[in-house]
Amino acid sequence: MKETGNPITITSASAADAQALADLFIGHITAHPEYISHGEIQMGVGVGTVQGDRLVACPAPDAREKWMKYILSEMSNDAVSHVWKAVDAQGTLMGFCVADIEGNADCSFGMVGDVLVNPQCRGCGLGNTLLNTAIDWLRSKGIQEIYLESGKDNHNAHRFFEKRGFIHVSEMYKLIVN
Repeated sequence: MKETGNPITITSASAADAQALADLFIGHITAHPEYISHGEIQMGVGVGTVQGDRLVACPAPDAREKWMKYILSEMSNDAVSHVWKAVDAQGTLMGFCVADIEGNADCSFGMVGDVLVNPQCRGCGLGNTLLNTAIDWLRSKGIQEIYLESGKDNHNAHRFFEKRGFIHVSEMYKLIVN
């Protein structure tokens, strides 16, 4: 358990937290579709509509159900994935973070799947604490390279990650074949 320097505590999330995590996540991607990355589109949580030469993303009609399946699977095997929640003194969810290990024995790497902070708590250092918690967990598993993905227009998140040492690695493209 980590304290953030204010009355917010970071602990492991469990299946009992899944609905609250989904409420925060679905509320966020509905209000801020720029958060939706290729990962959400690939798992069906987001859908992309081609508008000119751009793919515009929005939550899928069944986004909550698909995301619940994802987050519960991330909680099911601490050897390769983990979900943390941040709660205030009243037990209100203020944010969460997801990390997992991908690859194989010869080339394993870490993935930070989500770092999401309740808007009322942004700027208080909670995003840093959540991200550092995930990085520390990945390091404890012997991981030396950590990746993350972010929606292409999620510029605030891009700046947040770059300030913390992440570098822009690539662009993702999609082809729809009929």
